[in-house]
Amino acid sequence: MEIIEDKSFEKCDFTKQPLEKGEYENCTFNTCDFSSTDLAEIRFVDCVFDGCNLSLANLTKTAFRDITFKDCKMLGLHFEHCSQFGLSFSIDNCNLTYASFFQTIIKKTSFKQSQLHEVDFMECDLTGAVFDNCDLARAIFKNSIIEKADFRTSYNYSIDPALNRIKKAKFSLMHIAGLLDKYDIEIDSRM
Repeated sequence: MEIIEDKSFEKCDFTKQPLEKGEYENCTFNTCDFSSTDLAEIRFVDCVFDGCNLSLANLTKTAFRDITFKDCKMLGLHFEHCSQFGLSFSIDNCNLTYASFFQTIIKKTSFKQSQLHEVDFMECDLTGAVFDNCDLARAIFKNSIIEKADFRTSYNYSIDPALNRIKKAKFSLMHIAGLLDKYDIEIDSRM
């Protein structure tokens, strides 16, 4: 497998010319289009994706190790198909609508100022994850481990404490209703 190190890719359209299979270490991808491309079995280590479109890319056995995604469009990605060995990344100001993390182990992952609409976190281990100012509208948490996770600045989540492990997770009083949705009650915040 070819190893590509310390290379910067600028405004590349990988929908027309596919990214070569190999291992990419310490590479930067700026404003690149990976939408609906095949990234299967490619390894990314210590890479940055900035302003890229990765929507609907095939992630079968793709390795993401210590990756930064910033300002990226990542609609419908199936992270559960990735290589789970060393899977680690941070998400900053990205759109992950319809993405799936089903049964992935992504402890201490940072999600910052991102749109996580209808994301599947079922059976996902998010121990110690931080959701900083994220919109979690219709995101699915079921049999998930969110112990020590921080949701204090995030909103629109609906998490059933009876169906998830939430010990020591942090929530704000302002958005606590997201833990009580199943009861269909009205919460009045006036004192």
